[in-house]
Amino acid sequence: MDRKTFLLSLSAVGVGLSLNAAHMKPGKRKKLTKIGIIGLDSTHAMAFTKAINAASQQNGFAVVAAYPFGSRTVELSKERIPKFTEEMKGIGVSIVQSITELLERVDVVLLETNDGNLHVQQALEVIRTGKPLFIDKPIANSYQGALRIFEEAKRYNCPVFSSSSLRYIDGLEALDKRQIVGVDVYSPAHKEASHKDLYWYGIHGVEMLVALMGPNCVSVQTTEVEGTSIYTGVWADGRCGVLRGIREGKEDFGGTVYLKDEIVRLGNFKGYQPLLEKILSFFETGISPVPQEETLAICAFIDAAEKSKNKGGKVIRL
Repeated sequence: MDRKTFLLSLSAVGVGLSLNAAHMKPGKRKKLTKIGIIGLDSTHAMAFTKAINAASQQNGFAVVAAYPFGSRTVELSKERIPKFTEEMKGIGVSIVQSITELLERVDVVLLETNDGNLHVQQALEVIRTGKPLFIDKPIANSYQGALRIFEEAKRYNCPVFSSSSLRYIDGLEALDKRQIVGVDVYSPAHKEASHKDLYWYGIHGVEMLVALMGPNCVSVQTTEVEGTSIYTGVWADGRCGVLRGIREGKEDFGGTVYLKDEIVRLGNFKGYQPLLEKILSFFETGISPVPQEETLAICAFIDAAEKSKNKGGKVIRL
């Protein structure tokens, strides 16, 4: 299958993903890297699997097994898991009964469970084998949970990478971060009772904010009104970054970046392709493209935003 045929096949299944040409070298075959998935309650699990397996002979990766659970309590997960389990079976992916069984069959792991409360427990099972692990957003449901994952990963010398796909929205990576004086971003921010507010969906916006501003946020204030929340962060050098979390009205991702000599509007979010390319590269190299400090800074921001909300909008120092 050449690149053109591959792209057409993705369009046909409605995935809207392509893989970097670096992963598709015609005529060059390499040993197949077997990917396992934990959690079939995320649309990412299906999208990633279809994209990767459509070109497995060229890119050297294939999703071969999946453990469906996943949350057993979140309503959205209870709806999705049976449906996605059958879809996975239909495209030839083996369904296993435990993470232990999964790890016996695969080389690397995508942790796609929607419920961040389960991520520490599930991630540690993988980390203790040393197999490279991508953890989809959120990495956990607290800063302490994320920190434990990274500490255990260091202890077992296990490569770990976590990110939202919005880190790779058009235009963000190309900006000279040294020239940024402030940022306003927006993102859908629907809530789930089992999670601190921004860990469920608004984490996409926090990912953009920290990717642009860097990890040194020193205070956060949450302002809540009907249909939205405004999260204002101040960084150690005095710069200000703002996230509008949308819960009513038109939803989209984007933002405005204020540079020293121009104002730039971020481009469109075009799907999972850029993130998937980063994941496959990570599986090859074992090197995370996102510094651990930034992932932890995202969690610290969210924890502080939750505390500010609970204290009626008080400014919270990190």
